[in-house]
Amino acid sequence: MATEIRLPPHMSDSVTTVSNQSWFSRIGSAFAGVIIGVILFLVSFPVLIFNEGNSIAEAKTLQTGEKLVVSVPASPVDPANVGKLVHVTGTTTISGPVEDPLFGISAEAIKLARNVEMYQWTESEKSETQKKLGGGEETVTTYTYDKKWSSTLADSSQFHSPDGHANPPEMPIESGTFVAADVMVGDFVLPEALVDRIDNFKPLPVGSDDTKNLSAELEDLTKVTGGKFYIGQDPKQPAVGDMRVEFEVADPGPISIIAQQNEDTFEPYSVKGLHDIYLLETSIVSAPAMFETAKQGNIFFTWLLRLVGFLMMLFGLLLIVKPLSVLADVLPFLGSLVGMGTGLMSLLVALPLTLVTIALAWLFFRPLIGLPLLVLAVVSIVLGVRALRRKSAAKAAIAPAA
Repeated sequence: MATEIRLPPHMSDSVTTVSNQSWFSRIGSAFAGVIIGVILFLVSFPVLIFNEGNSIAEAKTLQTGEKLVVSVPASPVDPANVGKLVHVTGTTTISGPVEDPLFGISAEAIKLARNVEMYQWTESEKSETQKKLGGGEETVTTYTYDKKWSSTLADSSQFHSPDGHANPPEMPIESGTFVAADVMVGDFVLPEALVDRIDNFKPLPVGSDDTKNLSAELEDLTKVTGGKFYIGQDPKQPAVGDMRVEFEVADPGPISIIAQQNEDTFEPYSVKGLHDIYLLETSIVSAPAMFETAKQGNIFFTWLLRLVGFLMMLFGLLLIVKPLSVLADVLPFLGSLVGMGTGLMSLLVALPLTLVTIALAWLFFRPLIGLPLLVLAVVSIVLGVRALRRKSAAKAAIAPAA
């Protein structure tokens, strides 16, 4: 069972603890981790298979869209294109300014974003673990406390040492985004889903005159520094709970859309049995270039999920074989050797299994590509097994000589 020894804070406002875990406790934890490892290992297969199927479906969707898309002018709206996949470019317009009602800041923009940061205590943790003779472990953990500006509240009640590091229980003022009522491109009205994708923000500095729009309560506490509102006593010596507020705007400008025309607005274009097409870029871009960008995004996302699936499989295997190294930790050097061996084994199993799973998925969805991938995966497995056999044979040859 773990025990903890608490040491006094250092000058850097940190707290160090030393905990000890017995060999038997570590064995119990390692065997409990096997369950999590098995779950991770098993779940990695559907993650990899789903990813390949989703990637292929998205690629087919984009290929279909390239053949069907029609470039049309932003005005006037042609009713003959209703239901078609259209490519529209133009400059966005709005019917009036957008305003932050709390601070009275307004702008002729599509979006006005209020970004709030609070000066608060933050906790960072660093641990170092050493194995002890007999299989136990000693862990030295240092919790360091610093005051920083952050846009998210750090719950000081969850700190290891909350005394003297208390933060306000909530952010008195929250961040928020305010959107213009009517956003249009030519004679088309942009639906909320497309407006949400407009994110070409730029800073909107505030000046001393902008404090005149504040409520009396806020005006007494608010100053302007560096183009931001500062809510507190002294910007040069911030105190915990002080806030600073800055603004950003997304102005009307060039835009390109590929979507299904629905009267004078847009909606996702559904490709039967595949995915939807709903693309937007905040610049004037041709339809082929927009599809190319979408293809590159699909490739990136596919490789990202492949990595996630591989890591799930690898860490699952590492957890499954963890008890072997813990059992060998009675002699720390022996446990380290076993850990290195099981780690290498897990890698040599996870990598080819990932390749096989991807290959089988492609064999199902696209046989002509899946077959070469399957051959490559099998070859990698064979090479991995041979490498393990050579390593075992080399150790066996060294042992009698020793």
